[in-house]
Amino acid sequence: MVHGKGNNGGFVNGYRLDFPPMKKQLSLLFIMGCLGWCGPVFAGDANTTTNRLQIRKDTPADAYASMELLTEAMMMIKRYYVEDEDYAQITAGALQGMLQALDEHSTFLEESPLSNLKEETTGKYAGIGAQIGMRDGLLIIISPFEGTPAFKAGLQSGDKILELEGKETKDMRLDEAVKMMRGEKGSKIKLSILKQGTSSPIDIVLTREIIDIPTVKDAKIIKDGTAYVRLTQFAENTADMLKSALERLDKEGMNSIILDLRSNHGGLLDSSVKVSSLFLEKDKVVVTTKGRPDVSKPDVRKSVGDKRYVDIPMAVLVDNFSASAAEIVAGALKDQKRAVIVGATTYGKGSVQNVITMSANPKTAIKLTTAYYYTPSGLRIHEKGIDPDIRTYLPPEEWRRVMMKAMMESQPGSLNEAEKKECATVVDYPLQRAFDLLQGLKVYKTGDSSQ
Repeated sequence: MVHGKGNNGGFVNGYRLDFPPMKKQLSLLFIMGCLGWCGPVFAGDANTTTNRLQIRKDTPADAYASMELLTEAMMMIKRYYVEDEDYAQITAGALQGMLQALDEHSTFLEESPLSNLKEETTGKYAGIGAQIGMRDGLLIIISPFEGTPAFKAGLQSGDKILELEGKETKDMRLDEAVKMMRGEKGSKIKLSILKQGTSSPIDIVLTREIIDIPTVKDAKIIKDGTAYVRLTQFAENTADMLKSALERLDKEGMNSIILDLRSNHGGLLDSSVKVSSLFLEKDKVVVTTKGRPDVSKPDVRKSVGDKRYVDIPMAVLVDNFSASAAEIVAGALKDQKRAVIVGATTYGKGSVQNVITMSANPKTAIKLTTAYYYTPSGLRIHEKGIDPDIRTYLPPEEWRRVMMKAMMESQPGSLNEAEKKECATVVDYPLQRAFDLLQGLKVYKTGDSSQ
């Protein structure tokens, strides 16, 4: 998801991809359950103001005409339900059900969840170190971060979380799952996990830790001038960090680039535009936001800044769990004929949510899907994803071993002997495919077969 400023949520132009500050426009491209992570990494787009929305001429009477049935049902619940419920509880439940019936990202935010939403943009939280999301009503692991409790426990992208502390997660609100998974540093949480390719769930107990994940990792020349850089998310400083890494690699003889966006859950919209701008000519379309034409106007985001790496041969690695802001970057570079996309079809999370405070109770709000993201060619990202130019697949267990090997190389001593043995022989076939492709492009471009 794309979010506004903050962390682990993506914000672009004030839009946050996960959770937005209440006084700024935010874009939530992907709701992040990166419990224990600080900064602006999010999913989806959420705006805390409505100044981008045109005011429709609907009147309260239009809504009240359909309220009689709802009011009668609330009175019957109050009068006959086996437990004594007050009208505030009944109303909150009705609002939650109404919004969740629309899509998995729209929700009613009561005072406590709304406070969590605000805090997410500024604080650092203890958690398990995994991005979570909803797919078909099921809570799934989008991406575990290397070195975190989730990663050490062997959780992989695509694993399903069936229970949290004994509570079933099917159709659970994402914000509720995030709240349950966060907690005090050192506290424990029990999860029931159904791993991919298995039929029986397993129970694991994780100890929450403070999670702080670098957004730019493993920047290096891998061979013959081909540079490799992996982005774990799109935070506020990601573009600047990537720029610094590329400047260093340029001095080391970089003549082509592999940008790895695999298992990147997204982040800030602004960050995705700034990252794309490093590789595009100025004023090239990166992404367009479109909602209902009678409610909002299309918002076209273009590349900004001076020319940087606009001619160097480039490949982008993606997988089924590249989402939100990562999909914006991949889609822009593909449609602008700037890079070859290698891997698997991406996740398909590209919706925009507005967080709208309720005038009847300013301590509450609704988070409502109001728009979708579109690539420069007009492709809607949401529920479709970005198809690669060259299709290749690395199973989640192999991707985990690739990350373990990267940890072993960058953090000597971080793995035990068994773990070192497990990842020693792993081959990153998508990376090898991208490297071979760039070698061929360089030969074609220079006519030098010695590349």
